[in-house]
Amino acid sequence: MRITHKLVGVSVLALMTGCSTLSSLNPFASKPKTNLPAPLVELKGSMAVRTAWKLDIGKAGDYVFTPALVGATLVAAGADGAIARVDAASGRQLWRINAGTGLSAGVGSDGNLLVVGGVKGAVLAFDMDGKPLWTTQASSEVLSAPAVGQGMVVVRSIDNRIVGLDARTGEKKWTVQRVSPPLTLRNAPGMAIVGKDVVIALPGGKLLSLVLATGAPRWEVAVGEARGATELERVTDIGGTPVVFDKDVCAVSYQGRVGCFDLATGASRWSKEFSSDVGVSVDQRFLFAVDEKGAVAAFDRGTGASAWRNDKLSYRQLSTPASYGRAVAVGDYQGFIHFLSREDGAFLARAATDGSPIKSVPLVAGSNLIFQTQSGTVTAIAVE
Repeated sequence: MRITHKLVGVSVLALMTGCSTLSSLNPFASKPKTNLPAPLVELKGSMAVRTAWKLDIGKAGDYVFTPALVGATLVAAGADGAIARVDAASGRQLWRINAGTGLSAGVGSDGNLLVVGGVKGAVLAFDMDGKPLWTTQASSEVLSAPAVGQGMVVVRSIDNRIVGLDARTGEKKWTVQRVSPPLTLRNAPGMAIVGKDVVIALPGGKLLSLVLATGAPRWEVAVGEARGATELERVTDIGGTPVVFDKDVCAVSYQGRVGCFDLATGASRWSKEFSSDVGVSVDQRFLFAVDEKGAVAAFDRGTGASAWRNDKLSYRQLSTPASYGRAVAVGDYQGFIHFLSREDGAFLARAATDGSPIKSVPLVAGSNLIFQTQSGTVTAIAVE
């Protein structure tokens, strides 16, 4: 987890252009022994999993990349500019290109267009065969994957500026600027296009819904509210991408709350005290979230009632969870993927990747579960 600040105030703050970041260069060096990552428990193997295929797309570096699921294919990107499209079932590579520049975010797609964020705020668009279409420039660094849909591309840059671009030309159609809090997580709060609207996770714990065509605000709600005496205590950014299911949009914030809101109005369905810097996953019955200490929790999606909690993966720097059949899966800082029972949180299985952290959002692609590691291995896991 990193935190962005306008001023350098403590020794672990590292100066950046126009801001600074609080970064745990060694996430365990300064923590007491009680905060060491939990050891892996021995599993009895009640669910058999296997690696279906792997793809090396290149290291993520200081960024986080999540592949895009496009029909029966998957498009992945890495920091060195590599972009590849593969068959999601077999991993067979359909094409691979280099964007010609380093990348910082991606991939966004609507099935007709692929869009990634380049270093220094570049935004690059390609057709589904990897042919370059257009390039435009954002106002600052782009960490969140662009959202693509309804003939529009929505880009959020690190200065909290949201821009709507014409998907055909890259021409700027509208701009929305929000003031950033003095101290924010350096993460990639995501966006979700739903019908004619786009729902955007913002620093400061806000969810914002905009009319996709014009950028006009539909509603804005607080998932988490700043509290505490210090700026660090008042950080309450949204973790990950808001998830839309039926008529609800669900999200979680750091040092804030987890909950679901009415997609049309932003009215709260329910919310609970919670703290997380990664996103949530939802299915027909449950919302799954990982708290800042590494506990995996399940809530009733309709009421918010607690269903179960597993704290046996504490301080293992877990990823956003994914609902996958009878399991919920999370990746950790050593590249392990843990499968827990969807019904009670008990351990079911474990799979290894390449030993590097998993920070990307897991994807369910048919019968496969897809993870991308920081070392650039895209791994498809299947249940035996």
